[in-house]
Amino acid sequence: MKRMKYLLLFSLIAAQGCLGGARQVWPTSHVEEWEQMNASKAETMEWFKDSKFGMFIHWGLYSIPAGVWDGKKIHSMRRPHVAEWIQHAAKISREEYAQLAEGFNPFLFDADEIAGLAKRAGMKYLVVTTKHHDGFALYDSKVSDFDVMDASPFKRDTVQELYDACKRIGLDFGIYYSHNIDWADGSDGRVAEYEAKGWKTEHRTLSFGANTWDPSPNTFQEYLENKAYPQVIELMEKFPDMKCLWYDMAWRMDADQSFNFYKIVYERQPQIIITERIGNGFGDYSIPGDNKIPENPDELVKPWETVGTFNNSWGFNGYDQDWKSPTEILFWLIEIVSKGGNYMLNIGPTALGAVPQESVDNLEAVGAWMDVNGEALYGTTKWSTTKEGPTSLDMGGTNAREEHGFQAEFTDKDFWFTQKGSALYAISLAKPNGKAEVKAFGSKIGKIKSVEVLGQGSVPFSQSSNGLKVELPKGFNPELGYAIKVEL
Repeated sequence: MKRMKYLLLFSLIAAQGCLGGARQVWPTSHVEEWEQMNASKAETMEWFKDSKFGMFIHWGLYSIPAGVWDGKKIHSMRRPHVAEWIQHAAKISREEYAQLAEGFNPFLFDADEIAGLAKRAGMKYLVVTTKHHDGFALYDSKVSDFDVMDASPFKRDTVQELYDACKRIGLDFGIYYSHNIDWADGSDGRVAEYEAKGWKTEHRTLSFGANTWDPSPNTFQEYLENKAYPQVIELMEKFPDMKCLWYDMAWRMDADQSFNFYKIVYERQPQIIITERIGNGFGDYSIPGDNKIPENPDELVKPWETVGTFNNSWGFNGYDQDWKSPTEILFWLIEIVSKGGNYMLNIGPTALGAVPQESVDNLEAVGAWMDVNGEALYGTTKWSTTKEGPTSLDMGGTNAREEHGFQAEFTDKDFWFTQKGSALYAISLAKPNGKAEVKAFGSKIGKIKSVEVLGQGSVPFSQSSNGLKVELPKGFNPELGYAIKVEL
């Protein structure tokens, strides 16, 4: 049944013409081989589903302009209005943009401090951008000189330092690699080829994300063969025992190209799970969207992860001060986990390598909450009911988050639910008022044996057909909410 499900999925993708725009036929060998490789990753998939919370790091040359070019804010330029897209937004030539590397000297960068921050926040894994769309590598690449060691005065392999720091404290590690978009060396991303052949794409515009203002003179295929494939192989050999690989935006990539990106990883580190943004259906897990929580997660065939910004940009933006508060971060995490997903929250270090203080303070506050209540999230699965209560928020993506902000007043009637074995958890983001009533925990779920407030111990309770009533400990007044554990 599983094989038939994936074959049907692949057939639908091909029939809808989502393979980079052209109507292509899937080579059967790709489907069968991918299916076998994907099935062998069960152990890493279980790790992923248990971990729940991770740190994303977007960092590179774009942290220097920090969302401003020639005195103009990126919000006055073409979309997307996120700082790491400044070269695209301002149509900066490859030569001029490359000069930023000469001023990239982040002497405040401390890999141990960043890994430690992730650990203190309750995060279980860390993923860093090894190369983003601008083509600049944050590690010592032997494939390209456009990297932190050869092109900048910093002369330190920042990815290696993060990898080593994570190993020292037992934090799992993964990488991001922009395989399709490379404004330095990726030509025009096949735009001219598509136009010449009359191919079409279902996405916003054929040229979105491509370097059409100053493309490199090589072909896209030459970019893949001479830079992208070799760099991915290089990363696999340089950083063993990784957990996940984040490819991104494969709009104009065909099935053979996407499959090759999958296979060269599998041949070197078969345990690594890969995002669906590898393209053409070859991902191991789904990404519903940036800053987007799926309304109907049951429709997702694969395990999934929502990625989120700390403000409204991935790379550091010097004028964006719309930071997620500890309550908002916990909302995203709890809402996502209650629906069966993972949450990976991004930090964008400054050009000097420092983590914005707002990110540090708010993550440490989240970590203090997780120290007490993390049991209600780690290793849990989605329960039959995910949420009860009057407060409902629609998280529709980065633009929606920026436009509407985060305004919510959670009540003592709002609860999110998870389960683990015979235990059920009800999680609140409201300050307690001495009592709690959970309607979903009525007698219809079976007889409750015990009730515990995490961090406080067992508490008196009564259960009826109308729900569960709990007496909270006297003087119990946590600022960021609490979790109730129920044993059936």
